[in-house]
Amino acid sequence: MTAITSTAYSRDLGDELRRLREKHTRLTGFAFAEQLGWDPSKVSNIENGKARASEIDLVQYLMTCGRDSNFFEAFRERYRYAFDPYVVLVPDNIRTLAGAEAKAKKITTYDVHTIPGLIQTPQYARALFIDGGRVAPEDIDKGVRLRTERQAVLRRHNPPECLFYVHELALQLRVGDDRLMEEQYLRLLFNTHILRIVPMSAGAAPVRQSARMLFSFEKHTPVAYSENALGQVFAHDGGAIRDSREFFKWLDACALDEGQSRSLLANYVSGLRKDLDEPRAELA
Repeated sequence: MTAITSTAYSRDLGDELRRLREKHTRLTGFAFAEQLGWDPSKVSNIENGKARASEIDLVQYLMTCGRDSNFFEAFRERYRYAFDPYVVLVPDNIRTLAGAEAKAKKITTYDVHTIPGLIQTPQYARALFIDGGRVAPEDIDKGVRLRTERQAVLRRHNPPECLFYVHELALQLRVGDDRLMEEQYLRLLFNTHILRIVPMSAGAAPVRQSARMLFSFEKHTPVAYSENALGQVFAHDGGAIRDSREFFKWLDACALDEGQSRSLLANYVSGLRKDLDEPRAELA
């Protein structure tokens, strides 16, 4: 077992091992290590994603948890990539992303076409799933629930420091009806951390950029994150981190300041309320 820098995915899989131990053995980490003949720090390091377990380690760990060879083969296939500098996961993997959000000290994010998931209203999230047409109707409630549960990190007593960059295009693209959009605007206006809007006047360059996030941790190396319809990318490579920092430095120069962003949002709210208050024209 060689100790190396942990990644968001290694921490996620380590936590999965911990939950298996607690569910299937009822043993503490110390007692589990004693049963395996390991030093307790070895169990701790593996479960915290701080050290790569060898195949023999994984076999011993999982078999002690009562898992069979098929389970081992499936887990090993995922675990082999856990410590890679770039990890690509299926697009509907929420656990690794939620784990990064939960452990982060600071989260910086940029979205172009939609409001960031951490500050979406449930109604806005539901409308996104419906409009996308790629989520089965029976899975929409689950998707909304999972997205809402991720937002709990913002309500805890020590939430991460969050900076949300949102392009004005996301405010203009209508999701659902006017009432839904008004609720979403108000959520941005009164219930976010720091919100910076990138205005349409900033030109085409910010629109061409992909949505991304940068996570900073107290005890772990930073993680750069991006996603599309094909997959999620978690990057721990130093070059990717430097590129993301430079990107957000550039975006800082493009965006309105916090006060200007709130004023622009207030204008969008006023515009919607004016439309809602105007009587509809009767059809002849």
